[in-house]
Amino acid sequence: MSTGTAPAAQPFAHLQAQNVRLYRDVLNAFVRAKRRFTVHLRPEDVLAEIGTGASLESVSAALAQLAEWGNLRADPDTGRVTTVEDFHRARYLYQLSAHGHAAEQAIATYEEAIGRRGALQSVALSDIADQLRALLGIAAEAAAGSSPDPAKTHLLMMSLVDRFTGLADNAQAFMASLRRAVDFADADVAAFLAYKEQLIAYIERFIADLANRGAEIANLAHKIEATGVHPLLDTVARREAADAAPGDDADDQVVRQARAAWQQRWNGLRDWFVSGDSSRQSQARLLRTAAINAIRQLLGAVAAINERRAGRSDRSADFRCLALWFAQAPDDESAHRLWHTAFGLSPVRHLTVTAETLAAVEQRPVPAATPWAQAPRLEISPRLRKTGSYERRGSPARVLDRSEQRRLLAERAERETAQTARARSSLVTSGPVMLSRLGELDTAEFRLFLQLLGDALAARRPDVSEVTTTTSDGTLWIRLVRVDGAPPVRIVTADGVLTGPEHLVEIIDLAPVEVAG
Repeated sequence: MSTGTAPAAQPFAHLQAQNVRLYRDVLNAFVRAKRRFTVHLRPEDVLAEIGTGASLESVSAALAQLAEWGNLRADPDTGRVTTVEDFHRARYLYQLSAHGHAAEQAIATYEEAIGRRGALQSVALSDIADQLRALLGIAAEAAAGSSPDPAKTHLLMMSLVDRFTGLADNAQAFMASLRRAVDFADADVAAFLAYKEQLIAYIERFIADLANRGAEIANLAHKIEATGVHPLLDTVARREAADAAPGDDADDQVVRQARAAWQQRWNGLRDWFVSGDSSRQSQARLLRTAAINAIRQLLGAVAAINERRAGRSDRSADFRCLALWFAQAPDDESAHRLWHTAFGLSPVRHLTVTAETLAAVEQRPVPAATPWAQAPRLEISPRLRKTGSYERRGSPARVLDRSEQRRLLAERAERETAQTARARSSLVTSGPVMLSRLGELDTAEFRLFLQLLGDALAARRPDVSEVTTTTSDGTLWIRLVRVDGAPPVRIVTADGVLTGPEHLVEIIDLAPVEVAG
């Protein structure tokens, strides 16, 4: 009797097998049975469970193969033996093995992660701000001399980390799914056009919430660090290490490890909302920039769809249509004629071959593989010598040097860009301000302000006194609130005086900061 080692389990081998659908149905039947606390299944039980029209023989073969791979464990079925023949006949009860159960858990986790639909969670931003305000109160009490409540501090930190982790993961998944939606916009044009309006409004609302809540969260993080975040992290680390094994050295090591882990979590949350120096931007700002770029890409995809619908030239569509025509050509002659017509490969009209040359070629054909240097000369009739020359008399025209004009255009563009940047920076407010407090505006500032004011007034409904909107390029956010009962305001500009009702205005710059190289 040979004593060989058991073959290694291969619980994922069925995913590459030919009958993978049947194997997955069988294993899913065992997973559902395990939820019902059913341990063993017979082949006929599995057949009744899957209900896919499979035969008992195919299900039995699948069970035997899965048992060989290690997904299932087969035990002799002696519960229904009534005769000696039944005892010697191969009957088995099957259940999930440890390898099979672990593989099913891994597959379920994978499918859940792949199929998860990301979201931009504005509610999570509000929750994070509320939890940080509560932590600021605990930090203020600790700075005043009282010890932080370990249970309350730990629960707040755990809830904060859990909410922040969900926000970051869902935002990443949403941007990835948005990228796929833009890439496959051609798959279902009608559905994409119906979906894009809601999607753009959804992203714009999140951008506005991220701009407001992000600044509030960054301010709260600064206040907590200034008040003292280290006592809070020490309290949480000691509470987590309370269940460690006894021993002073072990306790100190567990506390240090927990303290380092919580410091990393706090640094990650702070860096997500707080920008560092000019070379590092916060993840919230990068997410806001990515969302703005996504809106631009969505608008670009819609513009491309509209251009195709309007019948404008589309080179890729033209080439696909031409390839279809080539495939439908009845013979080679038609294909050659289509080629010459499409690409304009016509003979030179002013050069014709003489009759003597054509007769000589017919008598002595020249193979197509003959090098041109070894082929006989081709006698042609130069028609231009009979009709005259079309060359211009005199010296050729001198090439104009337009470097000065290009330099002037570049300086003008740079000057206009600088004026627009100064206008943007001067109009951005640190908070809500009255229109009467804006001060005097120059021409560039006044034109940009009129554009912002027009966008806000166009988005406001007649029965609403407050409106928030973004510019068409998604780089500026404006909030406008009408002040009832206030006297008219006069805004002095370089182009004149603008008179109108008093409003409360707030302008936020959403564009990424340009970093000089």
